[in-house]
Amino acid sequence: MSNGKIDEERIARSFGRRYIANYVNRKIATLTAVSPKKLVIASRESRLAMWQAENVRDRLKQLYPDCVVDILGMTTRGDQILDRALSKVGGKGLFVKELEVAMAQGEADLAVHSLKDVPMELPAGFALAAVLEREDPRDAFVSNLYPSLASLPEGAVVGTSSLRRQALISARYPHLVIQPLRGNLDTRLRKLDEGQYAAIILAAAGLKRLGLSERIRAVMAPEESLPAAGQGAMAIEILDNRPEMAAWLAPLNDLPTSQAVHAERAISKAFGGSCQIPLAAYAMIHGDEMHLRAMVATPDGQRVAVAEVRGAATQGAELAAHVTTALAAQNAEEILAVCKAQTQD
Repeated sequence: MSNGKIDEERIARSFGRRYIANYVNRKIATLTAVSPKKLVIASRESRLAMWQAENVRDRLKQLYPDCVVDILGMTTRGDQILDRALSKVGGKGLFVKELEVAMAQGEADLAVHSLKDVPMELPAGFALAAVLEREDPRDAFVSNLYPSLASLPEGAVVGTSSLRRQALISARYPHLVIQPLRGNLDTRLRKLDEGQYAAIILAAAGLKRLGLSERIRAVMAPEESLPAAGQGAMAIEILDNRPEMAAWLAPLNDLPTSQAVHAERAISKAFGGSCQIPLAAYAMIHGDEMHLRAMVATPDGQRVAVAEVRGAATQGAELAAHVTTALAAQNAEEILAVCKAQTQD
């Protein structure tokens, strides 16, 4: 009889879970049964940002042919402040705040971002609804004169907007001079062409999306330049009180990319991830397995902590916690304290 009682309890729990699952599925079906009539996408106005917004617009039009999808182009503070490093003026949030205000005021329904520009902690009332399939997440070496970082002569000036890239380059090539590089993609390429830099380091994804692959002299392997959390991925942000929007956007979410970037962002978040921290986090998924790597360093590359782990792709949070603990054991917090002190000088 005791076995019968246990079986009854198990069946009851099973039916409860099944009821909840069926309810959720019915709710989603109800929300998606009525297609959207009009959607407005908030986007920065740079050429790359508009390409990304147009890409999402086209995908939504394929899903919902009768829907009118407009793009609201906006200029953010991050676009306006070009004379100072992001680490000194507010960090990643500078590229998304105005877009969030547009959604909060009802001027836009969703915002499209480069995920690496999105703060690890979203403001209250907002949520990430979808992460699209990732482009090439690696860094790209771009130069008109030299084929690689290793070929640059002593004293050559390399431009980058990233403390992470600065730390990685300084650790391997201390004879090079690293200088800040701000502006949109076209502005950065123009500065290179004007001779302000011998080479610049950019995200390969942006160059490829804009059809500028020929500008890439070398793609840097993760072993040489570990990517930033979320690099190469596009994300869609919405108000968290819009369940119908979440349902409409769900088909755009790419599961392997989402699993990878959420693990990466968990590591960055654990260390207060911002532009003030030279931190890299990169996950590769092969089948059902995730290979997660991370690094923190001082901007001069003199102190570096690295960690990696492999495990089930569905256990990204646990893998991220493992890597975070491994970095902490290498005095990562002390390294990051030095970083923050240097960037505030």
